[in-house]
Amino acid sequence: MGTKGNSSQTSRVIVSIVGLLTIAGYTLTSALQILVWNPLAAVPGASLDEIHEGLARRNESISLVGVLTWSGIGTLLGVLVVLLTATRVISRMRTVVIFQLLILVLGAPMYFFASFSAGMALADAFFISGGDYAPWGSLLCLVSGAALVGVLMVMIFRGKPGCIGSALKPASTIHARRRRYGTGSYTLPVRTEQS
Repeated sequence: MGTKGNSSQTSRVIVSIVGLLTIAGYTLTSALQILVWNPLAAVPGASLDEIHEGLARRNESISLVGVLTWSGIGTLLGVLVVLLTATRVISRMRTVVIFQLLILVLGAPMYFFASFSAGMALADAFFISGGDYAPWGSLLCLVSGAALVGVLMVMIFRGKPGCIGSALKPASTIHARRRRYGTGSYTLPVRTEQS
């Protein structure tokens, strides 16, 4: 029993760390998109130094601190989930998965807030649209959308045999139910009247 519990705990911690690494990759991609890839795509042929000089001439700038702050919130939340899982505050696999997916879902609005002022600075300095020019912003939104679908699937299909939710349940829970109710479906006991 203790070994099985330790194995489940180890699995939860591993899943939370994989989630954290995914979130950190998302964060890094969003920061590079805002600070490097999008400016270079928005002003073709110019180097980053030339772009920042152009921004400075118009009294505009892209705030490195602002971008890293907005982008880093998700990673900090991912670290929090890992810590809560490691200390057994979060003790169910489903909860770990849902929290990490929800952080990825929140990545899209965080990306919007982080990129908005940078896009407006580029628009004002170079007389262009303030939208994304590099494709990675759209990819980030697709990842957030896929994470939302994942959250819904885990919540909808929980406990149904053969579905994602039951796969995330601890094996001990499933086996305990089978022992209690047998392999078939559970039927309520019938009360008989005594004369």
